[in-house]
Amino acid sequence: MMNIAKPRNHAFDFLCGICIIRMVSLHTMQFCGKAQEDWWAEVMQWTYYFMSFFFFKAGYFNKSVLGNSLQYCKDKTKRLFIPYITTGLIGGAIYFSFLPFLLNRFHNPIEPLAWEHIWKNGGFYGNDPTWFLLSFYAAYIAIHFLEKARHWAFDRFPQVVAQGSSVLYFTFPFIGYWLFVQKNPLWFGLSNVAMGIFFFELGRVWSRCLARWKPNTAIWISVALVLLFVVGNAVFHDCSYTMSKNKFTGDPLITILNITVILCGLSGLLISAKLPRIPVINFIGQHSMVFFVSHYPILYYYKFMHLCFGRSIFNRYDEVLVLLPVIFIICAWLVPYIERVPWLSGRWPKPEQVKVEKQTI
Repeated sequence: MMNIAKPRNHAFDFLCGICIIRMVSLHTMQFCGKAQEDWWAEVMQWTYYFMSFFFFKAGYFNKSVLGNSLQYCKDKTKRLFIPYITTGLIGGAIYFSFLPFLLNRFHNPIEPLAWEHIWKNGGFYGNDPTWFLLSFYAAYIAIHFLEKARHWAFDRFPQVVAQGSSVLYFTFPFIGYWLFVQKNPLWFGLSNVAMGIFFFELGRVWSRCLARWKPNTAIWISVALVLLFVVGNAVFHDCSYTMSKNKFTGDPLITILNITVILCGLSGLLISAKLPRIPVINFIGQHSMVFFVSHYPILYYYKFMHLCFGRSIFNRYDEVLVLLPVIFIICAWLVPYIERVPWLSGRWPKPEQVKVEKQTI
């Protein structure tokens, strides 16, 4: 029997594409020394929740995090941890291959090097955004065992667990904030995993809500949530959350509330309105992993290559205008090459796909 592929969710591809565009633009602005500009700070203040969206999306589409623990952990290790290591090492290879030339010209490594970067930040020199893959991986593993414990408790205390099935997860922002107050003591930058678990569960709950509501009801509720975020972010403009550093700015409760309403409102509005495919943005969102793991090494290659010839890209808007299209073009060109290599893209064939391929052969 032929399997009919389920149509892609254009709304989430679109949001993923916007997230990637925002992330690449942020890192390009940082490399070119323009991230502190007032107008760019405003852009960041209205989009600080975007990294949280990837955890939210994972929860929204998740069907189950149960099953055999060994098989589950092996699957997540292949899809997240192995790409974390391999893409991080590739970035590191590019980074450190330039050091001899930079030392010869400038007599210093340009950027401070510290052993603590390995165990403190979770990212790699040359590909620092890989922290996300490690935190994503840790969140998936933690949720699996939390669900195992919840089902064990449900078998013994069904009424209590049924009434508060999601309550446990909605306490995790308080854990995340407590870790922030304690100066994020967890190694490898994993203090942000608590917030990741919360966003994951928020996505699962929101998915169930949208499934129960009529489209018109979902649209009006989503619009109200988006407007609530606009008002909340305008009034409490000093509130934000930086997921890479698990950093809360301003009132943490307002920050968590603002992120919650915009993640639910924006996704609910686009899904209920049946957003059509937006060609370029949806392509980026559909292949977000490639853009995510590739853009930072490209930035370092460009920066260090210029420095080797005695030219800095710092504090130059013209370099921003050159880099942004170059990065997206190169990443788009890399899509088919990286996605066919599972240990880079995490796109390992699923067991049912392997069976179909064997039967075809």
